[in-house]
Amino acid sequence: VQLVDSGGGLVPAGGSLRLSCADSGHYFSQYRIAWFRQPPGKEREFVGQIDWTGRSTYYQTSLKGRFTISRDNSKNMAFLQMDNLQPEDTAVYYCAASRAWYSDYELPFRYAFWGQGTQVTVSS
Repeated sequence: VQLVDSGGGLVPAGGSLRLSCADSGHYFSQYRIAWFRQPPGKEREFVGQIDWTGRSTYYQTSLKGRFTISRDNSKNMAFLQMDNLQPEDTAVYYCAASRAWYSDYELPFRYAFWGQGTQVTVSS
């Protein structure tokens, strides 16, 4: 698995962005895909995760309803749709992959593969 994040940028408060996570490998559909973010000066935090099939998703409670994760296994891609963005959403966003299910799936060390990150900046 080799993940490449893209789609970040500068957006005004209330705007939307769609981030993409592309895999150049051959086994994308065997991995659970998660999104994390790291605000300036803070630790990396869990945003959400989607299972292998795309039928199950899990979110950080505070983000549920504004953020939506999806995937297209035929294109080896996953997506993070972010709506009604606020300045506190400013962060570097990363996608990550794990083959296994863990009950503590919100912890970064559960993911063996990571994208390089994409910057999202929300202006007030």
